[in-house]
Amino acid sequence: MVLPEEERAPGVYRAPPELVREAHVPSLEKYRELYRRSVEEPQEFWGDIAKEFYWRSQYTGPFLQYNFDVTKGKISIEWMKGATTNICYNLLDRNVYENKLGDKIAFYWEGNEPGDNMKITYSELLCKVCQFANVLQEQGVKKGDRVSIYMPMIIELVIAMLACARIGALHSIVFAGFSAESLCERILDSHCSLLITADAFYRGDKLINLKQIADEALQKCKDKDAPLRRCIVVKHLGREELLSDGPSSKSPPLKRLCQSVQEKKAESSKKVHPKIPWDSEVDVWWHDVMKNASKECEPVWCDAEDELFILYTSGSTGKPKGVVHTIGGYMIFTAATFKYVFDYHPEDIYWCTADIGWITGHSYLTYGPLANGATSVLFEGLPIYPDVGRMWSIIDKYKVTKFYTAPTAIRLLMKYGDEPVRKYSRKSLKVLGTVGEPINPEAWLWYYRVVGEKRCPIVDTFWQTETGGHVLTPLPAAIPMKPGSATFPFFGVVPAVLDEAGEELEGEAEGYLVFKQPWPGIMRTVYKNHQRFESTYFKKFPGYYVTGDGCKRDKDGYYWITGRIDDMLNVSGHLLSTAEVESALVGHSAVAEAAVVSHPHPVKGECLYCFVTLRDGHEFTKNLTEELKKQVREKIGPIATPDYIQHAPGLPKTRSGKIMRRVLRKIAKNDRELGDTSTVADPAVINHLFSNRCETVL
Repeated sequence: MVLPEEERAPGVYRAPPELVREAHVPSLEKYRELYRRSVEEPQEFWGDIAKEFYWRSQYTGPFLQYNFDVTKGKISIEWMKGATTNICYNLLDRNVYENKLGDKIAFYWEGNEPGDNMKITYSELLCKVCQFANVLQEQGVKKGDRVSIYMPMIIELVIAMLACARIGALHSIVFAGFSAESLCERILDSHCSLLITADAFYRGDKLINLKQIADEALQKCKDKDAPLRRCIVVKHLGREELLSDGPSSKSPPLKRLCQSVQEKKAESSKKVHPKIPWDSEVDVWWHDVMKNASKECEPVWCDAEDELFILYTSGSTGKPKGVVHTIGGYMIFTAATFKYVFDYHPEDIYWCTADIGWITGHSYLTYGPLANGATSVLFEGLPIYPDVGRMWSIIDKYKVTKFYTAPTAIRLLMKYGDEPVRKYSRKSLKVLGTVGEPINPEAWLWYYRVVGEKRCPIVDTFWQTETGGHVLTPLPAAIPMKPGSATFPFFGVVPAVLDEAGEELEGEAEGYLVFKQPWPGIMRTVYKNHQRFESTYFKKFPGYYVTGDGCKRDKDGYYWITGRIDDMLNVSGHLLSTAEVESALVGHSAVAEAAVVSHPHPVKGECLYCFVTLRDGHEFTKNLTEELKKQVREKIGPIATPDYIQHAPGLPKTRSGKIMRRVLRKIAKNDRELGDTSTVADPAVINHLFSNRCETVL
């Protein structure tokens, strides 16, 4: 349904009246009223939201204290310091006992294979979390300790992270697509004492032997005297073996729905179950340690500013940054953004397709939805496996009302046309969302017209691992949408556009996107490296949080994200450091030097275009390019695999030796409008590189 105003204002889209009538924020005027209050009276605004949660004791000092100016001392942010709570208690116990939601489904789990599914209620989830919290304590994990989690998208992953939160331990979740070296690096940096993983899983038809990768990481850690002493392993692919044992001392992890054990065994026999490496001195099965664990566990009460988790994101130096979020502010911010941005109501079925290994999975698959007592879909599979209608079939199966996915997935599914979408009803959908990168207007319009049938507003959310939650976003019933724009700031967020000199630009402008004051969910530090926190986010423009992204603000005040300004790439919504990829390439014995830039990609948004200079005596061959791609996969993970690798006998450099990546980006795109090249030491290099560009993906 399209309102008549749209015809008078081309390119502006509004929510249908039936959604507006029920919305938490039903109009632009109401948004502006709440926004003004959130900025001018943050204690009252956020204090009212905090009252919806349980606090063991109230804060003892100022509600908010902060310093954003490095010239005035240490950067610091404190919300409700002195107040004590437990986020797991608020997500589970409060919903079970105070809100009477014990029998409500917390998660529908949909596996890699259609028909492989389960569900878990809030009461069942609380029981499992308490059991595993007791297991962690029996393993010696205590408040403030770090636990590394390296798992596929299964319910045990949610249980593990909430069990850590229940006892005040910090979880450090590592995306299951990362390599052994990446896992090892994160374990070492955070000094984790325990790893939780799974035997293996399938991603589409591809087998991922997760335990084997984890063992490689643990061996690397052992070589560096890491403190990690125990590995708890979920029997995920081997789950049917446990179920077929019948009554025994073993407690099945979580039972599948809809299929008998015999049917599951017949189905699983079609795929290979890998041999799982095992070290009895280190490894224990999840089901073994859970079978005698108590189903009651008193939560550990923590200060609002105690650390909740560490999540690593790529840094421009090549070394990942351990982003730290704290308990109180993160809890109320993810709860509020989930409620208002998705216009959540108790009857909704919500599906966020993100992996929990990324911040989206933390904030909008776990903490935000559970804080609101929501029912969510947790999906292990791929959008086009076993066919291109998989996502739409799941929406129909569970009657999903709020759907949140990445532009990468939308562009991928666009390739297959409208027919696979229209095979399914999708009548339950009310709000669509996008996350991870700016969405191009063409994909936005396809999502709106085909998937949402012109009746579902799209919330195009801009935020970062560091922000904890949405900072620029439409509210579905209140803010008219412009395809490709993140529209306006969320409550409590004060953006500004700066020029290179750090001057604020008014009105219609383009420049650096920064924020002028903190919101509750903003990161507090880089783990064990506060100086890096200060230099990365606050040094360039003292007094502001610097996002590292550029933006445009149009004449109506709408914000449009233009992309990264620093040496970072956004590939399929995941940030990658050019320095990290370059380091992996130079690690090959044939490579003397490497430079990596972004290149437009029809599905990923951006992909990696790599220039490599070889050492004397080596030839640039197809075998070498395969070796280089393999090296990057092993060092970082499959998401960093280059699409293009070009031989570069020389690179365009200034006379001082600095590589001119601006010029390389132009070469990668075959754009000869280079701008000023007067500082290039050897202009002939540029012509050579243009002449030898990679025209097709290797």
